[in-house]
Amino acid sequence: MNEDTTHQKIALVTGANKGLGRAAAEQLAALGMTVLVGARDPRRGEEAAAALRAAGGEAHALTLDVTDATTVQRAARWIEERFGHLDVLINNAGITGSGQVSPADATDQIPSTVEPDMVRAVFETNVFGVIAVTNALLPLLRRSPAPRIVNVSSHAASMALTSDPDGPFAALLPSAAYTPSKAALNALTVQYANELRKDGILVNAAAPGYVDTDSNNHTGHLTPAQGAAILVHLATLDANGPTAGFFTHDGPVPW
Repeated sequence: MNEDTTHQKIALVTGANKGLGRAAAEQLAALGMTVLVGARDPRRGEEAAAALRAAGGEAHALTLDVTDATTVQRAARWIEERFGHLDVLINNAGITGSGQVSPADATDQIPSTVEPDMVRAVFETNVFGVIAVTNALLPLLRRSPAPRIVNVSSHAASMALTSDPDGPFAALLPSAAYTPSKAALNALTVQYANELRKDGILVNAAAPGYVDTDSNNHTGHLTPAQGAAILVHLATLDANGPTAGFFTHDGPVPW
């Protein structure tokens, strides 16, 4: 695919009204992209989009709940009618399943005592929601000269890292919900990448690191802007960039 220099790039970030998603939206807007701020809450989405516009960016709020097929299809139709294409999709929306408790500290996710309904709820957002959004938007991504899909994963999804009893994650509590959902997301990323490789659509997973967000009750040591940098890097890869990979700001993460 040859990139048209007059082509206006359109990027959608799900879960973009706060935290990591909002930081990614800010950085994409600063690069000159038109950013669609996906958010379940219309008011919060519009507040975030307004802040991006106030900073000089081009942004629009888009009501989108990745677990609600109606809002997913409505969002896809709106993008088609308004722009006719999509260049970047960052699947950022996700839940821990344990409220404002880091999965590393969530005793309610221990495999032997976990409630299956919790696991289902986490997978509904973190895995099935990604499938729903990606499939709804693929026709629009195919109209882009350089389509990119970024799935927001986690270091915890690395089975190589989490299975090492002497490794950096040995102290984490075992998780039957969040961690397996992100491992499943990684596997899904590879399968989409394999299918779409021939079409020039690059699909990668990103591990942003331990970012200070609501999902861990602000215990992370990285700022959202620092965590978002790898998302934006993968969203702006050139045609020779990788696909079917798992990356952090330091480089590839072992599966």
